[in-house]
Amino acid sequence: MKVLIDTNVILDWIMVREPNAGNAKEILKECLFGSIEGYVSSHSLTDIFYILRKDYSVEKRKKLLQLLCEGLCVIPEDKEIIIETLGHEEWKDFEDGLQMQCAKSEGLEYIVTQNLKDFQTSEVEAVDEEKFCEIMKKI
Repeated sequence: MKVLIDTNVILDWIMVREPNAGNAKEILKECLFGSIEGYVSSHSLTDIFYILRKDYSVEKRKKLLQLLCEGLCVIPEDKEIIIETLGHEEWKDFEDGLQMQCAKSEGLEYIVTQNLKDFQTSEVEAVDEEKFCEIMKKI
């Protein structure tokens, strides 16, 4: 199974943000060391590096991103993906639009996110962490 892990799920795991930290941990464990092929967009990595700046040193943030890059497939965002995303008038949030376009371009099965409301028009099914954990139990 191939899934895009949204930035907020990775942050739930790293920052132990409740109530989603436990599910995020299980999802990332399966993506990094198990049977799920996890993907992350390249812009998620820069967002994570920036968001964690108050809590983690540069060295720790680099090590964390290195772990993510070694364990997940990174989807590069080129001019075509950006233009395609900008062409979707129904996608009001550019960052979420990039996530949807990245997932579509790679033929992924799910987008795992806590922000389901902004993924209602996604061609790739968006599910929250709890639902994805239920899906993982069935495989």
